Amino acid sequence: MKKFKKILAKKNRSKIICLTAYSKNIAEEVDKYADIVLVGDSLGSVLYNYSSTRKVTLTEMINHSKSVRLGIKKSLMVVDMPYKTYDTNFSALKNAKKIIKETKCDAVKLEGGKKIIKQVKFLIKNKIPVMGHLGLLPQFAKGKFKSKGKTSREIKQLISDALFLQREGVFAIVLECVKSSVAKQITQSLNIPTIGIGSSIFCDGQVLVTDDLLGLNQTKIKFVKRFLNLKKHINIGLKKFSSEVKLKKYPSKKYSY
Repeated sequence: MKKFKKILAKKNRSKIICLTAYSKNIAEEVDKYADIVLVGDSLGSVLYNYSSTRKVTLTEMINHSKSVRLGIKKSLMVVDMPYKTYDTNFSALKNAKKIIKETKCDAVKLEGGKKIIKQVKFLIKNKIPVMGHLGLLPQFAKGKFKSKGKTSREIKQLISDALFLQREGVFAIVLECVKSSVAKQITQSLNIPTIGIGSSIFCDGQVLVTDDLLGLNQTKIKFVKRFLNLKKHINIGLKKFSSEVKLKKYPSKKYSY
């Protein structure tokens, strides 16, 4: 519970850092800087080239989460529940328990507001910590991804959903691609933190896909800023290896038995 209290205590005080990880090696590095490490179903597109997060399976999420768990020492670990794994109270609880038992994560994340509020309430009642997710919902989006909070109807729905989720006990809410003014309004109306992705600096924290910010993906999304061109550094290392092998410099005696 200390980890959750630390996250809640950051509300209106200091920004929350949330980053994704799909393996132990990346998790070890992310853990040094993050408050929350998210094993996102974004791994579907990042690692498997799936056209939609809907194709991500529970088994895939669990296997990657097991690896991530090995690399985390201090951060709160959250795992996305895949599409169709929380359609009912029974399936939500069964699959959430399976995720937590097998991965030893701290919480699960579900997409949606009022439409899934019964499942959220049921999970929390059964002592399963839940992170909410509003705005653009990749698991349910059809066609081209669009920002949310453009119309008065959308704004009312977003605020209502956020308050519903808070009332039922989620410890934080991800706001994806929500218009800045609306994200600010939601953040100010809640006692729990908001974590933004493409939703302005007004949120209590920010999350990005680590592979995106490191430049491993060539994703052309408005909210993605590349903080490093890691592909360039990888190519330098691979080129050196290739060259030394061809020139018979590697492996030298130092690297041979």
